[in-house]
Amino acid sequence: MARLGITHETRYAYERPVAFGPHRLLIRPRDSHAIRIVEASLATSLPGQTRWSYDANGNCVCTFQPEGKADFLTITSRLVIDRFPAPLTDQAVADPHTVSPIVYGREDRAVLDPFIRPATEDADRVMLRWLREQMERPDEPALEFLLRLNSTIHDQFEYQARAAEGTQSPALTVARGAGTCRDFAWLMVEALRRLGYAAVFATGYLYSPSHGGMRGAGATHAWCEVFLPDLGWTEFDPTNGLAESEDLIRVAATRTPAEALPVSGTVIGDPGLSELSVVVDVQQQDALCEAA
Repeated sequence: MARLGITHETRYAYERPVAFGPHRLLIRPRDSHAIRIVEASLATSLPGQTRWSYDANGNCVCTFQPEGKADFLTITSRLVIDRFPAPLTDQAVADPHTVSPIVYGREDRAVLDPFIRPATEDADRVMLRWLREQMERPDEPALEFLLRLNSTIHDQFEYQARAAEGTQSPALTVARGAGTCRDFAWLMVEALRRLGYAAVFATGYLYSPSHGGMRGAGATHAWCEVFLPDLGWTEFDPTNGLAESEDLIRVAATRTPAEALPVSGTVIGDPGLSELSVVVDVQQQDALCEAA
């Protein structure tokens, strides 16, 4: 177990004072066997009302309604969590499924169906051709294929940080051969859906001491989660080639990237020029200790 401190600051700056509409915040993980929240606080530069709820995907959501006008808005979340590892090497798979077709039971299928249907178009079949190149044999165990696909995206695509919000289409990511963590996660999600897998877009934080060697540290991070009949929801980070890593701290999982924005909201009035800055810092709070 590792105890981690997480600071996530979002700052909007405007040329002129504005009023603010409701803001939706995805900044707090749900307690689980993998993550236990020890402390949590939320600070904002403007006073306002907050309301916590769970969305349709079971993510913890804060709705914040700022009061008054200002030419900037700062939202700072601070967390202390315990992160419990669950490495894939410790997971026994009695009856491994093959790559294709992946078979879900009737009860699972009823729940998973929205996450199996692709959400993007591939009119020129750019992604489909790329995906076929990754298929070595249909009887390859599904977990081996997923680990290989995860590594392929990590090894073959160039990571390019991009400040602008939004996510490339998977077809564009394949055509460019480059993208951000959001783009790589979305490519893997949509590629697997085309093979009949249930997959979701996961967002959260990445623990990387001194940001060494990890792509995407120092900001919010994104990866892919896949439902396997033997293992349940399983994490794959194609940006860094990680699988079920304790360095991944999930905050939310959604069908599309548009639903996974950490902070989103509206302004009322003409702000003129605007600027957005986001800083994420994840630090170990103490030495590794044994789980109680």
